[in-house]
Amino acid sequence: MNLSEIMQAAYHKDLAACSNAEIYAALLTKVQKMAEAKKHPQSKKKLYYISAEFLIGKLLSNNLINLGVYQDVREQLAACGKDICEIEEVENEPSLGNGGLGRLAACFLDSIATLGLNGDGIGLNYHFGLFRQVFKNNEQTTIPDPWLTRQSWLEKTDVTYEVPFRSGSVTARMYNINVTGYDSTTNQLHLFDVETVDESIVTDGISFDKTDIAKNLTLFLYPDDSDEAGRLLRIYQQYLMVSAGAQLILDECTAKGCKLTDLPDYAVIQINDTHPTMVIPELIRLMVARGVEMDDAIEAVSKTCAYTNHTILAEALEKWPLTYLKQVVPQLVPIIEVLDDKVRRKYGEEKLSIIDKNDTVHMAHLDIHYCFSVNGVASLHTEILKEVELHPFYEIYPEKFNNKTNGITFRRWLLHCNPELSQWITGLIGDGYKKDATQLEKLLAYRKDAAVLEQLLQIKDGKKAQLRQYLAKTQGITIPENSIFDIQIKRLHEYKRQQLNALYVIQKYLEIKAGKKPARPITVIFGAKAAPAYIIAQDIIHLILCLQEIIRNDPEVNPYLNVVMVENYNVTKAEMLIPACDISEQISLASKEASGTGNMKFMLNGAVTLGTEDGANVEIHQLVGDDNIYIFGDSSEVVVKRYADASYCAKDYYEENPSIHEAVDFITGEQMLAVGDAVRLERLSKELIGKDWFMTFPDFDAYVKAREQAYADYEDRQAWAEKMLVNIAMAGYFSSDRTIAEYNKDIWKLDC
Repeated sequence: MNLSEIMQAAYHKDLAACSNAEIYAALLTKVQKMAEAKKHPQSKKKLYYISAEFLIGKLLSNNLINLGVYQDVREQLAACGKDICEIEEVENEPSLGNGGLGRLAACFLDSIATLGLNGDGIGLNYHFGLFRQVFKNNEQTTIPDPWLTRQSWLEKTDVTYEVPFRSGSVTARMYNINVTGYDSTTNQLHLFDVETVDESIVTDGISFDKTDIAKNLTLFLYPDDSDEAGRLLRIYQQYLMVSAGAQLILDECTAKGCKLTDLPDYAVIQINDTHPTMVIPELIRLMVARGVEMDDAIEAVSKTCAYTNHTILAEALEKWPLTYLKQVVPQLVPIIEVLDDKVRRKYGEEKLSIIDKNDTVHMAHLDIHYCFSVNGVASLHTEILKEVELHPFYEIYPEKFNNKTNGITFRRWLLHCNPELSQWITGLIGDGYKKDATQLEKLLAYRKDAAVLEQLLQIKDGKKAQLRQYLAKTQGITIPENSIFDIQIKRLHEYKRQQLNALYVIQKYLEIKAGKKPARPITVIFGAKAAPAYIIAQDIIHLILCLQEIIRNDPEVNPYLNVVMVENYNVTKAEMLIPACDISEQISLASKEASGTGNMKFMLNGAVTLGTEDGANVEIHQLVGDDNIYIFGDSSEVVVKRYADASYCAKDYYEENPSIHEAVDFITGEQMLAVGDAVRLERLSKELIGKDWFMTFPDFDAYVKAREQAYADYEDRQAWAEKMLVNIAMAGYFSSDRTIAEYNKDIWKLDC
């Protein structure tokens, strides 16, 4: 790629004279052409990965890496005084996802293309995403997060489908984003939108008329569902996605000769969580409308669809009142009733029904009965599904259940966001790991090499320095140079237990005030968004922001302890935070985190995990061994038993444990009330003392002990560097290439 020629052709100017915006636009156009030239040839059978979220992140550098020209472009720019990082800043981050579910879907699309598999994504083209998070008065406020520009990776197509609702039909138009594989083929992400959407109806933050469906349908991801209008809007959104997607699937298959009854020979549909579940009855409806007998359509669809479960939380398994479906998509109701009747006739147990006695439709039940595969996303998660949460279904469908431990696109999370570390690895073991991540294990040969370990420490120090500069520039916070970076970045949810981390911070603050100084400064970094209707999650953000202000303004404490809540956490910010991390906080309540993927990204970048035996932490622990991870807390068996026998009483711990008592009382103490909102702080305190549903208190002492041990061990720099190296070396297992290869071998069975 000759950038000088490209810029002359586009702007009749030398590269050095072009603006960053001009360079970005020219690169985008060139990369699109390169990606198009590598499009996957259409084989008979195709995968359709359907998901409400695709958190794809900025695409310029990722595509340059996958197309094999990143280093060349970077060097050409540098030779003309240009910085590729500044070119990247021109690009908006697509607002198409929220957390781990969406990031996983993005990683999977990358690996599907990298492995040369014929597979596309299907989702929605949200105009404003979830929201942009802005902190005011130590609280989360929300505004739209626009990302659509005239020139972007999104390409408008001529493909449209009519999507029928009870209130009238809408026209869904398909937009495509090219998904480049690493040194491989290009697939696509198909995003559906409606051209009647009106961005101007959004007022007062992210408020809008939820009843004006034609104008609001694709405005936001996960619109506030605290009222009936919001819940109905979610059904409208989900049906738009699956109806347009189902029509696309059937059209593509019939164009290749599919007779519909043989649909499983032409398509496999992976349902990513329960949001796309309506694709099952919708496919049946469309096939019947095209002349297929109902029973034949049901059989074909059941052999085409596969379901990935992403949660152990009962409240996250979607359930919709039948009356809601009748209001929005009445054409699906008779089909769902037929599907439920078949289940009832065969099994006769209420707990296995799709429509329960309260006329509530259980979407996960629909998936399990009418998909040929049901997979969890980590070994512990899958076992809990089989033995506890979905045990009645496992008893009747043992052959359907399987595990597919999640993975990450390690090229983005290593080559892109940490080129210094990637170059160091390449110098030691070659570049074979870029295609085969298990080759990272070759690094173990250097685990006792003092010179190599020192180089690794220097790379980490360099990434920490970059993050310190960024935080100073963007948030005005000065971090001591020799500080430990202890980071927890993920969606804000009580089960992920940011509140446990905050209680530790309070205890550490009080210790420092009492004269007990840590051996080294500690910087505790959070990044998280709380759903608009999730009040307690917003209260936890408020607590963290209040702690940040108190410590920032306390000269007695801030040389030793700092708290940073990164505003509007997203993929771009993760790419700065993860390479700089020393200690990765993965502290969910055991049995509640399905997998996690942040833990894998941190591990790959040399952070050491501090976590519970939960989700993929279990497999990380198995891979790195006891000496290279800090595990604490009650086991999943203990937690499950506590829930079963209702034996946990948070108030007992509060009254009997002085450390917990002191930390919790601080939440509503004078210092906090001076900078915070009394209603929020008192509500959070009462929630902890009176409920603590995710059992923060029982794990508190063990958490403090494990964290203090990690800080103490950090002082032996060579021993710590060895822990870092072992984590990097064993991270290859968590490549999404491995995960996708397993999906294909066991579920999809696609020909390359």
